Amino acid sequence: MTETRESHDEFILRRMREEGLKDRVRKASRMVWVTFEKEGMHRYPAAADDPKLATGDEYDVSFLQYPHRHIFKFRVWIEVEHSDRAIEFIQFKRWLQNLYKDEVLELDFKSCEMISDDLYVTIQDRYPGRDVWIEVSEDGENGALTQYSKDV
Repeated sequence: MTETRESHDEFILRRMREEGLKDRVRKASRMVWVTFEKEGMHRYPAAADDPKLATGDEYDVSFLQYPHRHIFKFRVWIEVEHSDRAIEFIQFKRWLQNLYKDEVLELDFKSCEMISDDLYVTIQDRYPGRDVWIEVSEDGENGALTQYSKDV
């Protein structure tokens, strides 16, 4: 069996690549995420008379002025410092679910973006200085993703 021996230059290059990979793993940005859902009621008062919304044609959404029900679906990503359960995501999920104890959320005029903003403020109180991404959707059909940066 013929053994090909690596040259000194090849060895140095290989070691540099290996160390570069290790360094990238160490410096990687890590997020964990959880999902949960909650029944809620909200409305969009401006839909009653805003001509962009109350169009009187197939694009008319004036019905949104009235309280209506959705299953609000949440997906929350939070930055972690390392890969060994920096935040245990089952505990994180349970904590988030416990923030919404009411049987049905009464959200009044809040949009998915506003719900996200409120949730972010609460998360930052408990887990400060982290990137957080929050997706809130109505019935998993339409929604919003907001990315909150720790650097802002």
